[in-house]
Amino acid sequence: MKSLLIILANFVRELGAILLFINKSLIAFWVCKNRLKKIIQSTLEIGCRCVFIVLIIGLFTGMVMGLQMYYTLIKFGADAALGTAVSLSLIRELGPVLTALMIVGQSGSALCSEIGIQRNGEQVDALETMGIHSIGFLSGPRLYAGLISFPILTAFFDLIGLLGGYFSGCVLMGLDGDIYWKKVFYSVQFIDVYGGFIKSVCFGIFTIGICTYEGYYAHLNSSYKGIQGVTQAATKAVVKSSVLVLVFDYLITSFLL
Repeated sequence: MKSLLIILANFVRELGAILLFINKSLIAFWVCKNRLKKIIQSTLEIGCRCVFIVLIIGLFTGMVMGLQMYYTLIKFGADAALGTAVSLSLIRELGPVLTALMIVGQSGSALCSEIGIQRNGEQVDALETMGIHSIGFLSGPRLYAGLISFPILTAFFDLIGLLGGYFSGCVLMGLDGDIYWKKVFYSVQFIDVYGGFIKSVCFGIFTIGICTYEGYYAHLNSSYKGIQGVTQAATKAVVKSSVLVLVFDYLITSFLL
């Protein structure tokens, strides 16, 4: 019982430190120069790096859902509802969650490693010596880029996933394509799209915040020094971000329903 309380206390303490770091990053960014340029560069860095993998995962997720749900719904004579099942599952849940996990694995780990290497190379100390707010300079533009990139990539995932469901259900299984798209358009409401984008924004701010936090404090939070410490920090960032994506997915879903 005592060890459980210690683990819980450490979790709360670290979560509070991450939230303070995110808050400081968002505020300190506005004292830096060339803010628009930094946001654009970070958005291209995070977004363009993940477009291909998000599209591939979205396509095959939609195709798998189209097949599985077709064979499930046809047992009840409800195969016409395939468009409804695929669209709501993608837009409400799978789109924002899988997109966030892909971005964390593709860009989050690289981002954490980059900042961690800069910390070990004393580049962060050099920024502070020059009077530049290092947290705002390194973390701030990445956080705002996450707020932009996550919803856009989630939209790409949803669209390509719907096409994948159409391919599996209509092209391969023979369902009427007009019925599929009609069900998609009539079943998806504004609250569904709104909820999915709320999730993507929350995932973006927390996952990028965790990755930059772990990289920035790699020299303090890692049990190793040098490159091994950066590797450990990147691993911790990916694991923590992935877990929090699922935790916040449940919390946001329970709040919106």
